[in-house]
Amino acid sequence: MSATADIDSLKKQAYQFRREILETLETAGSGHPGGSLSAVEIFITLYGVVMNHRPAEPLWDGRDRFIVSKGHVTPVTYVTLANFGYFPKEELKTFRKFGSRLQGHVTKKTPGVEFNTGSLGHGLSYANGVGLAAKLKKQDFKAYCIMGDGEIQEGSVWEAAMTAAHFKLDNVCAIVDYNKVQENGLVSDIKGLEPLAEKWRTFGWNTIEVDGNDFAQLIKAFETFKATKGKPTAIIANTLKGKGVPFMELKSAWHGKAPNKEQLADALKVLY
Repeated sequence: MSATADIDSLKKQAYQFRREILETLETAGSGHPGGSLSAVEIFITLYGVVMNHRPAEPLWDGRDRFIVSKGHVTPVTYVTLANFGYFPKEELKTFRKFGSRLQGHVTKKTPGVEFNTGSLGHGLSYANGVGLAAKLKKQDFKAYCIMGDGEIQEGSVWEAAMTAAHFKLDNVCAIVDYNKVQENGLVSDIKGLEPLAEKWRTFGWNTIEVDGNDFAQLIKAFETFKATKGKPTAIIANTLKGKGVPFMELKSAWHGKAPNKEQLADALKVLY
């Protein structure tokens, strides 16, 4: 299969994932569509192209670790894990139901989830621990940590950024889902982040800016991460909140609101 055909296949998969995310949310009647839709290409690229992982052996010691620090984006997390074989897709219908393994914020009860998150600002510190452990064990597994842009307003993130640079954790990759919208409005209105890339560079990180909804750019960025030695890598992934569904795009109201049956039907019309 050619590189072009690979990208075409990934794009089709992205449409499928977005449909399944919305169907999962509508069935549950609650959840977070906006940040899940913005991150679809990132998740597919990591699980389908970049990471070493074994769905049949979720705790395989040599696996790359993916820490979902913005732990409320369970719809994209669970749809991804189900499609890559970590649990049956039928289980998506139990999302947010009592007793289900698929709760509203990620927990280690779900096969493939590395770290309980949802309280923001902690994932990068955990990723640092993973990176340090790999070096102490002289193993080559890597830690990938996805964070929200609103999340990195928290000081704990920047403490972790200093730590990773100090210990030269070149096996740690931070991904900022920079969709510009957080729960209560625009990031720029609530607490602006710019100049964001320059901040990461100043903290000692190899920093790459990409269109986070473009598979080719994401693949190239992760390849650069793997080739970079002596410092951690931050990928600033410029994405679109609610990507793919026009009435959800760039709307803070869809940070944490499930579509009803009519809204789902309208969304599915454009996701083909």
